Amino acid sequence: MNILTTIAKLSAESIDYDGPKTADATFAGVLNLVYGVAAITAVIVIIIAGYFYVTSSGDTTKTKRAKDAILGAVIGLVVIVMAFAITEFVRGRF
Repeated sequence: MNILTTIAKLSAESIDYDGPKTADATFAGVLNLVYGVAAITAVIVIIIAGYFYVTSSGDTTKTKRAKDAILGAVIGLVVIVMAFAITEFVRGRF
């Protein structure tokens, strides 16, 4: 089957499209995307900093740098969770 034939057969009903979203739903989707990307980035930083900590071989400069990166990433995760909670609270009130 040709891809153009398949695309031509698509319709709003066949893909369960309900129409455009409201501004609130769009805003919530964008916020959730931003929170998700930020959280994934913080977790990746924690993993990389943990690797640097393990491979620091007792070098105090490398160990401090890794610990600071881990602390910063954990603080970032806390801020992300708090921001998510605050925005969900506010969105639920209006």
